Order: sequence, then structure tokens, then C-alpha cells
Amino acid sequence: METDFTQHSAKTEKPCVLVCQHKSCLAAGSAEVLAAFEQAEVSDFSVIGTTCQGQCSSGPTVRIVPEETWYCRVKPQDVPVIVEEHLQGGKLVSAKLHPRIHMSFGY
Repeated sequence: METDFTQHSAKTEKPCVLVCQHKSCLAAGSAEVLAAFEQAEVSDFSVIGTTCQGQCSSGPTVRIVPEETWYCRVKPQDVPVIVEEHLQGGKLVSAKLHPRIHMSFGY
């Protein structure tokens, strides 16, 4: 079931992992990515399948809210790394950050 991510409120109890489940992301394997996050059972985060997040060319897209971290081209094998390093450890997974949203200038 797709959730309209625009309706997510920063006032919810838990932060959320939003996994796009729209056509192009589904074609790239986002259903498996969503299942991997659900199986990871991260207690401090809700995991939600969403409608299009507007990043179709770089899907599957995973967005962490309310902090607004965007990961792109996420594969199921990336999920344990994102869970351990970011969701549990508080460190961004730089290899998966969306380059148009999280720009790096190499300084």
C-alpha cells in the first residue's frame, strides 16, 4: 500500500524511512528494498512505502524524515548498512546519498 508522503507530519512520534513504491522505483526493485527495511525491525523508526517522491531517474529512493536525508539507487543489500550506520549509528552512508540533494564539492 502506497502512502502519500506529503501527508507525513514531522510531529509524528517516530522518524520515518520512506521507500518509494511508484512505477519506476518498483521496476528497479523498491519492493525488495521496502521488505528489507521491514525485516530489519528498526524500533526507533517507522518504515513506510510511499507514492512517487519525484526522483524517478535515481530510484529506488529512500528518504529519512524529518531530517530529510535522501538515498538513491538503494538495493536490498544496502539496507543493513543504512540501518547499522545511519539509523542506529547516526552516520550518513555517503556512497548512497542522493548527489543532487546532498551535494559534495570535494573541499
